[in-house]
Amino acid sequence: QVQLVESGGGLVQPGRSLRLSCAASGISFNLYNMGWYRQAPGKQRELVARIVPNGRRNYGDSVQGRVSISRDTTKNTISLQMNNLKPEDTAVYLCSAVHAVTGQNHWGQGTQVTVSS
Repeated sequence: QVQLVESGGGLVQPGRSLRLSCAASGISFNLYNMGWYRQAPGKQRELVARIVPNGRRNYGDSVQGRVSISRDTTKNTISLQMNNLKPEDTAVYLCSAVHAVTGQNHWGQGTQVTVSS
């Protein structure tokens, strides 16, 4: 059974940094595209960052240069380092695992990030 559990969200001031983690169980990073998405009230869910089995990464346009995705295969976790946070980064951040062959998609429950002074 696939399970994705996010942590690390919270309230942070603009310009500060935050690190999110996603603990994954029931999957292998060799078979899954792992990603972080976010959804703000009234807006569509959007890609923040993604890392695929061969290690290639890509980032959403709105966060390019401010975030970095990484994975730890020994702990089966995916991390998202976010720097220079802006109020428009406020959203629920969700961890995603998509099977690279079948396309089956799994989501975590999300963690709230609020950027405000």
